[in-house]
Amino acid sequence: MQDILQFYLVTRNQTEALCKPLKTEDYTPQSAEFASPPKWHLAHTTWFFEEMILKSYVENYQVFDDSYSFLFNSYYNSIGERIERKNRGLITRPSIEKVYAYREYIDKHMMELLKSTVSSDLKKLTFLGINHEQQHQELLITDLKYTFSCNPIYPKYSETNYISTKKQTSDWLEVPEGIYNIGHVGNGFCFDNELGRHRVFLEPYKISKTLVTNGDFIEFINDKGYQQAKYWLDDAWYWLQQNQVKSPLYWKLVNGVWHQYTLSGLQPVNPDAILTHVSYYEAAAYAFWAGYRLPTEFEWEVASKALDWGTVWEWTNSAYLPYPNFKIAKGAVGEYNGKFMVNLMVLRGASTATAKNHSRFTYRNFFSPNTQWQFSGIRLAK
Repeated sequence: MQDILQFYLVTRNQTEALCKPLKTEDYTPQSAEFASPPKWHLAHTTWFFEEMILKSYVENYQVFDDSYSFLFNSYYNSIGERIERKNRGLITRPSIEKVYAYREYIDKHMMELLKSTVSSDLKKLTFLGINHEQQHQELLITDLKYTFSCNPIYPKYSETNYISTKKQTSDWLEVPEGIYNIGHVGNGFCFDNELGRHRVFLEPYKISKTLVTNGDFIEFINDKGYQQAKYWLDDAWYWLQQNQVKSPLYWKLVNGVWHQYTLSGLQPVNPDAILTHVSYYEAAAYAFWAGYRLPTEFEWEVASKALDWGTVWEWTNSAYLPYPNFKIAKGAVGEYNGKFMVNLMVLRGASTATAKNHSRFTYRNFFSPNTQWQFSGIRLAK
């Protein structure tokens, strides 16, 4: 149990380390319904341990504050009412000091619990809670970036801008036709949507060993890719027109030169850097324009061991659906993944903002096809 306790403490400390550069005023604003405030992330990840573990496994446990379940529940309908997602930025109270006190209170009880004899079910829930917090570490970064980008002075969060200029090869990986096994196997942690290991038949294909760069995408822009309906899915074209999208998120022309907001401030776009902050709609349009396509999630997983991945989340051409024999867990944790398996697309890999020890080649990330604010990019297939 010492390993679990250490993993728990490292993860909890990392979340707070990400907040070290913040000022008090940074903790509360909510710039969009999809972008939660840092204070909410700090409290929600703490509430998860209280609600899913401490209430059930600690005898006579005293809840820190009865109102927190309403304030910091995300989407667990079985647990009760909750504040509307779009109103998370209105939670000016409790103060950030009170939220940090809440984290300290929960950590104290969790440490006491994990020092005792722990059942297999408790181990599983604790690992789930830790991985859940790691997910929110990346969300904290992406949400904070969106909020800072709305500030006209483009504030600097850190020296790290999360932009990758990793040297790449332009080769293609050839994968022969065959029957391949897909899904998680082994005793290591995974989310339930990775389970249901099964076989798929794949036709022969090629997948790029390189990711699309900013310079590649500028060619698409210069060729009026955003103005030509022939490259876009119908739903994508409607989204494009309704939202007047003309470039990746955070890009803007300054005196005829493309710049992008990064967490180190507004900077000129480096044409050699890996493209990020594009939606599935843009990824699919670019692939069509370039004469290629996006890989399916199965093609990506089969090829992943021979690819250099982890720079950006990579859009696939696969809808987010359950694997064969997928089972939804009992209780509130059953709401974690299964109920979202509609109208979403799968991304594979990881990004420069993903927590350490939180990536594996079977990981299935998923977002709506218009999502731009995540660190998402493009790998082509043919």
